[in-house]
Amino acid sequence: MKTRTLTIFAAATLGTAAIAEGHATGDPAAGEQAFRQCASCHMIVDDAGETIARGGRVGPNLYGLVGRQRGSVEDFRYSDLLIAAGEVEDNSAWDEESFVAYVQNPTGWLTEFTGESGRGKMTYMVRKEEDAVNIWAYLASVGPDPESM
Repeated sequence: MKTRTLTIFAAATLGTAAIAEGHATGDPAAGEQAFRQCASCHMIVDDAGETIARGGRVGPNLYGLVGRQRGSVEDFRYSDLLIAAGEVEDNSAWDEESFVAYVQNPTGWLTEFTGESGRGKMTYMVRKEEDAVNIWAYLASVGPDPESM
């Protein structure tokens, strides 16, 4: 009984700490499954060149997305709107809230966030918010610790 109580306490504490620090709140395993829809355009390849998730090259590499400045993957040609989103003072990094909103309506989120008109390059929209949250959790689970970047 004591072991079970400690396990439940540890799980609750770790979950609360992750949420408090701004880390993912979704299910990484479900996110890995949902990421299949993203892999037609995006890959995940770490800094050493190891492939974590095979995918297309139409979109930028999503390794290290958590906490990364928007529009900052070197040599990727972003839309003007996404570049503008990465230049917003004090709010230029991807977090769970902005990622979830963005992937559900990329151009709509970019125009609202930046206050500028135009079009984003990402045309696919994640239909379910739960899938978007889980994809964020998956990306967080396979990427580097944002504080170490």
